[in-house]
Amino acid sequence: MQLSEAKEKYIQTWGTFATNWGINRTMAQVHALLLASGKPLSTDEVMEQLEISRGNANMNLRALMDWGIVKKEFVKGERKEYFVAEKDVWFLFKQITKERRKREIEPVISFLEELKNIEDNDSEEAKEFIKLMDDFSSVTGKINNIMDLAIKSDDHWLVGKITNLLK
Repeated sequence: MQLSEAKEKYIQTWGTFATNWGINRTMAQVHALLLASGKPLSTDEVMEQLEISRGNANMNLRALMDWGIVKKEFVKGERKEYFVAEKDVWFLFKQITKERRKREIEPVISFLEELKNIEDNDSEEAKEFIKLMDDFSSVTGKINNIMDLAIKSDDHWLVGKITNLLK
């Protein structure tokens, strides 16, 4: 397989995988393109290589910058904006974990805490509901703690812990 063919397959497949994880396919393809690129790319180059509109390219580049995994890079002598992806895979894992926790887990924790504040909490039905919310809170809290450990850890520590769990 030629390098260009491998890169194209990587970009397309990564976009397909991303939809299974609840991530926009084009956003994942833009990220994969920037990861696989040996140089910073302009919006025009992203548009051309992925055959997407300017609006789509701009929207997804901004979203990737919001996630903290893509940044603008100055190219001497150029007026266009250029973009590069963070290529440290461990940093990417931790940054994506941090963002997903902020966007998905923390709101659930707040939501579940709010649902436990029932005024008529003496009835059997209310007690069962509160217990259910406590159980969800417990699981969500454990997931949050695991994500926090992953974010704060170095790669060797986490790999060791996961290896121990799999034994």
